[in-house]
Amino acid sequence: MVPYTVPSYSLRMITELGHFALILAFLVACVQAVIPLVGAQTNRYNLMVLALPAATAQFLLLLGSFAALTYAFVVSDFSVRLVVLNSHSLKPMIYKISGVWGNHEGSMLLWVTILALFGATLAWFGSNLPMRLKALTLSVQGALGVAFLAFILFTSNPFLRMELPPFDGQDLNPLLQDPGLAFHPPFLYLGYVGLSMAFSFAVAALIEGRIDAAWGRWVRPWTLAAWMFLTIGIALGSWWAYYELGWGGFWFWDPVENASFMPWLFAAALLHSAIVVEKRESLKSWTILLAILAFGYSLLGTFIVRSGVLTSVHAFANDPERGVFILAIFVAFVGGALTLFAARAHAMQARGAFSFISRESALVANNILLAVSSLVVFVGTIWPLIAEMAFDRKLSVGAPFFNMAFTPFMILLGALLPIGSMIPWKRGSVGQVVAKLKWAFVLALALAGLVWAIQTGQSLQGPIALFLGAWVVFGAVVDLISRTGRNRDLSRLLRLPRADWGKTVAHMGLGVTIFATAGLMAWDQEDIRVVPIGGTWSMGQFDFTLDSVDRVQGPNYISVMGQVSVTKNGRDVATLYPEKRNYPVAKMPTTEAAIDYQIMRDLYVVIGDKQDDGSYAMRTYIKPLANWIWAGSLLMAFGGLLSLSDRRFRLAAGARKTNAMGAPAE
Repeated sequence: MVPYTVPSYSLRMITELGHFALILAFLVACVQAVIPLVGAQTNRYNLMVLALPAATAQFLLLLGSFAALTYAFVVSDFSVRLVVLNSHSLKPMIYKISGVWGNHEGSMLLWVTILALFGATLAWFGSNLPMRLKALTLSVQGALGVAFLAFILFTSNPFLRMELPPFDGQDLNPLLQDPGLAFHPPFLYLGYVGLSMAFSFAVAALIEGRIDAAWGRWVRPWTLAAWMFLTIGIALGSWWAYYELGWGGFWFWDPVENASFMPWLFAAALLHSAIVVEKRESLKSWTILLAILAFGYSLLGTFIVRSGVLTSVHAFANDPERGVFILAIFVAFVGGALTLFAARAHAMQARGAFSFISRESALVANNILLAVSSLVVFVGTIWPLIAEMAFDRKLSVGAPFFNMAFTPFMILLGALLPIGSMIPWKRGSVGQVVAKLKWAFVLALALAGLVWAIQTGQSLQGPIALFLGAWVVFGAVVDLISRTGRNRDLSRLLRLPRADWGKTVAHMGLGVTIFATAGLMAWDQEDIRVVPIGGTWSMGQFDFTLDSVDRVQGPNYISVMGQVSVTKNGRDVATLYPEKRNYPVAKMPTTEAAIDYQIMRDLYVVIGDKQDDGSYAMRTYIKPLANWIWAGSLLMAFGGLLSLSDRRFRLAAGARKTNAMGAPAE
């Protein structure tokens, strides 16, 4: 153990400066919330423009505060209570840094720093927005900053000191000492908090009384960025659960997993709805409502993670006082926004009319399916709490409910997607679109038939999922090829906007994920047994041998590591090293699965407890198509990045049109 030394005066000053910067950021957020709003209401430009330097100042102050807290973790300043509770002098540097946000207080500081980053980004790059709308949007962002900075300062201060600093810390939760979890929260927060921009734009538009095509174009890039980051964050969390927890799955329908999935679904619906506002000036009320609900579900996720009302391995805190504070923030902002929406909804008249068979109708169906599926997840997540409070019954809602209730909506969405993305705006013909998609349908059906021939007698889940995934992928390809004209001039593809390419790639990623998820669930194999050292067992086409089990000393843990040789038809395939680790400081064991990653399958081995006769419990899985799940997620995120790089999104260009509520544009 490294002996504790009293931190130097300069080290203590850095921490105090971080605390002071946090307080100063709260004061700046108050200014940002109030002054630009007054300026917008009184039409005083000098007050509205104050939002820009205020947003920048708030971000820089919070960045400095976060840097000071990070420095305290890096140098192991155990005079800071948060460092004592979540770090240790022997911990690897990457986990000292990730320990900054691997706890409630530090993660909230990261949360509000990202909130300020989005506001500052709007101030820096929003030169094409009308000043009044920009000032109102930044004012709402400032109000959110005030609420969460007050929450941090009064209930979750990360800079609290220890009266008697210990010699060393209590270490970070061993489950969080992993590269996947080191990067998962920042991406997730970029998605969660990024939806605050759509919320702020929606509230600002309601206050200003202008919701038109230009507004739809301005809100889309912020929503797209948030959706992209949320996709990456969810994929990283799923990947971590797959290889770290040792249970062989990638999604458990855990309350905290659901808390990130619900805003993802609403963000996807908002993206598609904003397109209708931009192109046709329709669905204005619905789009505003989606913007409010998407961020509302992000706040709900924050409440679930930090209040302790629902039990989860992912939860940060179990503090009713903090939960009440977050619930108050949720009620104030979401309730206030919905009240304002109700007051303004009657004035948001749609302009563009469209027939039942049109792209607008397809996007409405898309929105309904995504929103209802999110509500299904919400009901399944919150029902155990309602049952306990209302009926005094302890219930558990698990995977069978979610799979049965959620899957039909995704099947309908996948079936509709290729057709809906190719139907013309305003009025179209299903027959013409289906004729273009006939080859995609034939190919998808042929692949499903091939799989059915291979697995005759087994579940239909795999073939149906393969058909649906292939239908979405091939449909996206046909949609892209249809842009080449009757002469199939492929050079026209190079001249397509990046947003069109992004849409195609994202839809293909969804198709890949649909097939891989269902294929893994339909065709995975599992074997659980007790094996002596030197023992061999078979599974599928593979033979496994437990060669040895050794005790290994890690940097801050002790590991029981097995060596498992894998052969196929007498040929060596892989050597796997599953582990059971024990972290002495945290007094907590973890399971480290050993995985042989391949394109079409994973071999997954977990070592269990030692038995009385010296043998070991072993769990073995063959996981088909597992890596395609995360490949599909990355494709979706890459599609979002391609669209975001489109010049039209970066500039948020578009003609200023007449006020959608009847007033002339300023």
